[in-house]
Amino acid sequence: MKIELIGAGYVGGQILKEATDRGHQVTVVVRHPEKLEPHPQVNAVKGDVFDVDGLIPSLQGHDAVISAYNPGTARPDAGKLQFKGTLNTMEAAKKAGVKRFLVVGGAGSLEVAPGVQLVDTPHFPTEWKNAASGLRDVLTEIRKEKELDWTFFSPAALLQPGERTGKFRLGGDQLLTEEKGPGRISTADYALAMLDEVENPRHIRRRFTIAY
Repeated sequence: MKIELIGAGYVGGQILKEATDRGHQVTVVVRHPEKLEPHPQVNAVKGDVFDVDGLIPSLQGHDAVISAYNPGTARPDAGKLQFKGTLNTMEAAKKAGVKRFLVVGGAGSLEVAPGVQLVDTPHFPTEWKNAASGLRDVLTEIRKEKELDWTFFSPAALLQPGERTGKFRLGGDQLLTEEKGPGRISTADYALAMLDEVENPRHIRRRFTIAY
């Protein structure tokens, strides 16, 4: 498949590795393509999620686009940037004729009780709340989308570097937990599940989540 990946950082970098390991051709849109290690299956291009028209040429001809854009959780405007950047990418995908659109989502919008989302609980880290709220707004907006075959993929509450095990649970809108606390997932297993969804869609116009 031909996949376009927006961002190749903490999560996007693992998605890139998983995609190339599976033999896919990947166009990676980043601000500094010269920083990516050359790879025969990777076309790194300079792009900006705040330039919709500028994104369109790189998107054309691809089977799917994965938005792994992350402005950085520490920024005071992280939520606004996350919301606008992701929706801009979605708009560009529609204009480019790419029907399959996947988003690296957050855990903050997952429910811990009926009508109660993780981001609104007292123990949710203050420094992450802005960015998490932005991704929640993305989910609210993308659920109105009728043209694209979208998927919003929320990780477990704890998303950390780790091995690729291939053994995990999938869920829907509820936060997955473990007996002794919040659920965990490695970035490698998250990437594995993301590429599984790209290759064999099971959550069209739905959100899903993952945890051990």
